[in-house]
Amino acid sequence: MPDIKIRKELLETLLELGKSQHPDEFLAILKEDKGVIEELELVPGTISGETSARFDHFMLPLDTKTAGSAHSHPSGAIRPSDADLRFFPKIGKYHIIIGNPYTTDSWRCFRANGDLFSMEVIE
Repeated sequence: MPDIKIRKELLETLLELGKSQHPDEFLAILKEDKGVIEELELVPGTISGETSARFDHFMLPLDTKTAGSAHSHPSGAIRPSDADLRFFPKIGKYHIIIGNPYTTDSWRCFRANGDLFSMEVIE
């Protein structure tokens, strides 16, 4: 499978979502079509706080377009926590962390194993 890309508009939406939820975390599922992440889905029943966001996996719809997840780290740390590393393999292959101050430079993408992944942003 070729490496996946993300639409600039969706990345901007994720950054705004991080700002709007601050100081709490947000958590969303990323959806892809033909190798491009173009949509997000907020899972019903998500519980968010200042140090974590979570949902029950049984609330996820059965969907083959799930690429991974996106969530914020209000602390500004743009690296996976131990909890993130346990969560990532359960939901897709690509995981975006958005950090405070929620600018175009304050996000990173990681593979399910926690390795940094350079995701291309496209129009």
